[in-house]
Amino acid sequence: MTVIRHPRPASARHRQWPLCRRCSGLALDLGSARTRAWIAGRGMVLDVPTVTFPGTGAVHPVQRGTIVDTAGTARMLDRLLGHRLPRFGRPLVVVTAPVLGGLPFRTAARTAVGILRPRAVLTVPGARAVALAAGADHVRPLLVVDIGAHLTEVVLLADGAVTDARRTALGTDDLTDGTAPGEITEAVVDMVTAMLRQDRTALTRVALRRGVLLAGGGALRPDITRDLPGGLGCPVQPVPSPHTAAVRGAAGLLAAAHHHPSLTGTV
Repeated sequence: MTVIRHPRPASARHRQWPLCRRCSGLALDLGSARTRAWIAGRGMVLDVPTVTFPGTGAVHPVQRGTIVDTAGTARMLDRLLGHRLPRFGRPLVVVTAPVLGGLPFRTAARTAVGILRPRAVLTVPGARAVALAAGADHVRPLLVVDIGAHLTEVVLLADGAVTDARRTALGTDDLTDGTAPGEITEAVVDMVTAMLRQDRTALTRVALRRGVLLAGGGALRPDITRDLPGGLGCPVQPVPSPHTAAVRGAAGLLAAAHHHPSLTGTV
């Protein structure tokens, strides 16, 4: 599947950051396997399984990059974060989103986060957040590969915007169910190859010459990182602390907003 982001009216594409330098902020990464949260001024406060307990056992409200239980996700966030946020404040919340999650994911995420009484909820593509955390040059084309627990995304960024993206419902947790590491490597190579074949510009080739930025838990697996450079024919650079890169990138957007309140965010 290919996603090309076309320009939309500014009113639909942007929402002003709150004009408040002292308002609280929360960066949130709602992963299928783990939920990570960063609170402004406190740093990382959560890195826990994405699970809720409605009374009939553990339920996973986010599956393969899709929020399948919005109410359950809201209950989970209230249980994990409700007591950690200022009682009389309304936080600015930045949520990372799978690039191909589209409007359904963003809508469900905003609805779930509403339980925290946010001042505003902004979403940022996970790949863009990873690039921000890595301090990557956003002007030149960049290829980001994010290998999560249940989902792998390959995303092409140009000038910081998504120009192409692919995904497969395969991740590191599948390695315990008989999936070989080589299958994930092969899936990544196939997605990048498809990008090259369908790219009518030189962006993908330029990005490959630059090298691939690798994030997610898969970047911590030597059995994956060892074979990817040969399969892709280019350097592969894991970002520092790759499993938390997305939430750290979202936290960077929070810091930027508090220092430059006139900035706009991705919605």
